[in-house]
Amino acid sequence: MYGLVRAPEIGREGLTWFNVPEPLSLKDLRGRIVVLDFWTYCCINCVQVLPTLRRLEETYPREVAVIGVHSPKFAAERDPAAVAHAIKRYDIRHPVVHDPYMTLWDEYAVRAWPTLVLIGPDGKVIGQMSGEPDPDLLVQGIGDLIANLGGVCALMPGDLPLTLEEPVRGPLAFPGKVKPLPGPEKRWAVADGGHHRIVVCETDGRVVARYGTGLPGMDDGPAEAASFTSPQGLACTADAIFVADTGNHLVRRIDLHTGLVSTVAGLGFRGMPVCEGGPADRTPLASPWDLEIAGDTLFVANAGTHQLLTIDLAGGHMASLAGTGGENIHDGPARRALLAQPSGLALAPDGSALYFADSETSALRKVMLTGAQPEVRTLVGRGLFDFGLADGHLSEARMQHPLGVAVMPDGRIAVADSYNHAIRLVDEAAGTVETVRLGTLRCEGSACRRPLSEPAGLWAKGPDSLLVADTNNHRVVEVDLSARRLRPWLG
Repeated sequence: MYGLVRAPEIGREGLTWFNVPEPLSLKDLRGRIVVLDFWTYCCINCVQVLPTLRRLEETYPREVAVIGVHSPKFAAERDPAAVAHAIKRYDIRHPVVHDPYMTLWDEYAVRAWPTLVLIGPDGKVIGQMSGEPDPDLLVQGIGDLIANLGGVCALMPGDLPLTLEEPVRGPLAFPGKVKPLPGPEKRWAVADGGHHRIVVCETDGRVVARYGTGLPGMDDGPAEAASFTSPQGLACTADAIFVADTGNHLVRRIDLHTGLVSTVAGLGFRGMPVCEGGPADRTPLASPWDLEIAGDTLFVANAGTHQLLTIDLAGGHMASLAGTGGENIHDGPARRALLAQPSGLALAPDGSALYFADSETSALRKVMLTGAQPEVRTLVGRGLFDFGLADGHLSEARMQHPLGVAVMPDGRIAVADSYNHAIRLVDEAAGTVETVRLGTLRCEGSACRRPLSEPAGLWAKGPDSLLVADTNNHRVVEVDLSARRLRPWLG
């Protein structure tokens, strides 16, 4: 007997399965060690576990079966189509069962994302662990378990049948942030996350340069040989594009004169909260999601530790700007404040504040950079589980997992309200939030056929114009508020 309690059945009627031709039951998995990964696709800690699970699958391809149990936090995550996009975006290759009303979550007594439940070859629960496991210890522990179980190999059936979707074709795949390159040529950089590269475009959307092989990796070097992994964020100067190389836990630099890619910060593995700081090239990061720049100061949204960081590019020093590493919403002195997965950054034109989309609290917040010490203030948002779609006064407005933020020329703050598939305009002076009514805009071509789907980034192209990364539609669109027009721009 391997375990003491028989595992609740996962093959339930009415649940949607992905990556397999038909639903699986525990009977189908007997003879293997089963790892149930309770996750939700908004959760950065869940995303950071995926490479460890991939390594586990590759190390023990027949002895272990990883099954994702998608247990949604946000209302938008209950949609099976949204889950399908996330599975493709994160290149998940194991079976996933979508449990929109948390039935399996409750029956397995799960209390936090992520949680791994281990089931023995006899279908009984062996153990459970919450949080991100140490990759080496998990792989070693499962290996020891396989050795101790003895006759497991004799019980193993054949390989699990998988039905994986084809990769996205076309100019873009799951684009992240869109940022301008300073200079008279008016070019734009796009984080082409699904293709693991950076794209540079003319102001009309014509592609003029690409950086990266198109395959995941973290090689420095010439543009055509360098590699990124799921880059999400950008900051640009006249000479360089700085890249939040999210999947590699790095900040990279593209030299626009030579095309050479180099590493600025991070060590290529997931780091812990940054407290005292230190040399940027010797300090590990955790899923950096966006960047901003002012002079020699690079601001980093370090989503995986719920912090904002700064890098002194001249001296190569990294320091904490805001957040303790704890996950919540709490204002005040920046280093004592609590953030929750900051994912989008935009500087005020006068440099007085850094606005950020705090995605897990569905909040728009800012760090005041003037005064004796930086201070965090919340404009919209209230708690980790307070979300919705509501306009009106800042105190009453609600968003749902926003990912992008930009400051308009007139001072309004545009927000990519990702899980509401919406663009929100925040008037800080008036204290109001309004939703751009995209359905009332005149649209052109393919823009008419596809509504926005989880926009992840946006930036002001002109006084009343926004470029919006329409992530799940694999394109960037232009929203012209004065002309009341929506048109394709790239993709």
